Amino acid sequence: MKKELSTFSIAATYIGTVVGAGFASGQEVMQYFGYHGVRGFRGLIVATLIFIVFGYMMMALGQKLSSDSHYEVVMYAAGPYFGRIADWIITIFLFVSLTAMFAGTGAIFEQQFGLPAIYGNVFMAIITLVTVLTGISGIINAISAIAPILMLGVFTIGGITFLTHPASLLTRSIEGGMQPIISNPWFSGFIYASYNLVTAVAILGPLGKEVNGRRKLKSGAFWGGAGLGVAAMIIQMTLLMNMPEAAGYEVPLLYVAGSISPVFTIIYSAILVGEVYSTAIGDLYGFAARFADTKSRTYKIYLFVSTIAAVICSRLGFANMVRYLYSAEGIAGIILLIGMSVTALSGRL
Repeated sequence: MKKELSTFSIAATYIGTVVGAGFASGQEVMQYFGYHGVRGFRGLIVATLIFIVFGYMMMALGQKLSSDSHYEVVMYAAGPYFGRIADWIITIFLFVSLTAMFAGTGAIFEQQFGLPAIYGNVFMAIITLVTVLTGISGIINAISAIAPILMLGVFTIGGITFLTHPASLLTRSIEGGMQPIISNPWFSGFIYASYNLVTAVAILGPLGKEVNGRRKLKSGAFWGGAGLGVAAMIIQMTLLMNMPEAAGYEVPLLYVAGSISPVFTIIYSAILVGEVYSTAIGDLYGFAARFADTKSRTYKIYLFVSTIAAVICSRLGFANMVRYLYSAEGIAGIILLIGMSVTALSGRL
């Protein structure tokens, strides 16, 4: 009999799986919604609904199929042809994202602490590998523990910003040259959610397997999706109140934190490292579980080899490939969401 997960654990794991470094930095929210101004909140409502509905579907399919990786969920939902396309895009992106997380940690060590980047690469690689070796329960515990810390950081920065800035700043204009990735705010919400759910399925599928019954999956998906939406809306509000200055930084929320207090800069830098860690865990697990049974010795070999390869690639600047795969990942997300919709409507969920 498996240990029953609480609704809080399910929701926190969901949140921690989706909110990678891009979310925590504020960059993704700014690119997809912030440049729309106040209209960006429309897209965030769409994204929130998609997170709730499709997050549940992913976990429900993982439970139904006793899934150890994203493969079973994707193939069942999208079919043999489109499923293979989505599967390989997801699998490739998981490794590239893992490489990016190692490279990102190296950059933080170099820029914030004055240490060689390789120290950060190896540090993140070691703690990620050790965590994943503990199994899916250890992964769930680690990710679910980080999510509340991020939420607290976002709520704190957002709350202080709201109290110290006039609410009228929400109407501050977005200066020229700042264009959203997608011109329609409603469609921005759809693409943003599908893009984030693509790699999240690597954890959400196996997470569903760990839960008995559908009731907790529904409540966990609701609170997890709602939490993601509320956090993104607070980030959106915070960025709009600091426009256009925030748009000039690669890590806009770190700029906002620094404008409050230098102490907040240090605290939020630590939160960013934590979010890199939570993303790296899901990436490494999802990539290795795609190729081998998680209970086999081969799986552990894949973990070690994948970790070493990702460290090497991070030193070669391989992380830059991420930006070129975003479009492909978005395609995989659309295929997956359409497939899950058809699966649900046909009664096969």
